[in-house]
Amino acid sequence: MSSQTPTNEPFAGLTLERTRIVGIINATPDSFSDGGETFSAEDAIARGRRMLAEGADILDVGGESTRPGAEPVPVEEEMARVLPVVEALAADGAIVSIDSRRADVMKAALTAGARITNDVTALTHDPDSIVVVADSGAHVILMHMQGEPDTMQDNPRYGDAAQEVHDFLVAQIMACEAANIPRARIAVDPGIGFGKNLDHNLSILARLDLYRDIGCALMLGISRKSFISKITGEKDPKSCVPGSLASALAGVSQGARLLRVHDVAETRQALDVWEAIERAGA
Repeated sequence: MSSQTPTNEPFAGLTLERTRIVGIINATPDSFSDGGETFSAEDAIARGRRMLAEGADILDVGGESTRPGAEPVPVEEEMARVLPVVEALAADGAIVSIDSRRADVMKAALTAGARITNDVTALTHDPDSIVVVADSGAHVILMHMQGEPDTMQDNPRYGDAAQEVHDFLVAQIMACEAANIPRARIAVDPGIGFGKNLDHNLSILARLDLYRDIGCALMLGISRKSFISKITGEKDPKSCVPGSLASALAGVSQGARLLRVHDVAETRQALDVWEAIERAGA
């Protein structure tokens, strides 16, 4: 286990004294919560600009759904979906992240202006991806996922989910450091809902302080996740905003400094109030 303390280094130019909001832009027809809403480049760009106005610090653009049961899309199609969006938003001055597990897509998006790569496989899917990140100087978000998107929810198994996810992320950080990607350019995401059942997700969320020793920024992606529906009985992911906010603030209280969300304005308001209370009690 690493003995590192939480990082105070900026991430992609952003200081982390306060929690930062990562707005989700799914340029896909089939994402679990908002599939098709921003499938056209024009709609995706408009959503990104609206998110910036609402208080997003980073915009995360993806062109391949990783919802449970999702099928892969051709690399050329993924590029066609994301590159116009990345280019336009980066030209606006936004800090853009490319949500992809493919080295060619990462490289093209970084060339188009993205500053961060966000890989649901923690740079394990494509052997060239770690080289792309190392050579580009980009920041990277390493996420844990058990299995592949099309089968990850079939029967996920862990002995100790929180500890096993922690150990996987530490191993991937060490692989990055060996490839000349310094820890200051790395954030980690335990991958809530990715190859995990309700008990696994709750165990990880209850023990996020376990990840404080890693020495990297901690990102949490809990927005509209199905585990909320399993607790509340809600059928529509868009009805899970209150549960998403409760999960987010629980994560922030344990050290999460990046929140990947669909609902930027609501998250911004919740964070502003939470932070004001924290300052008053300091």
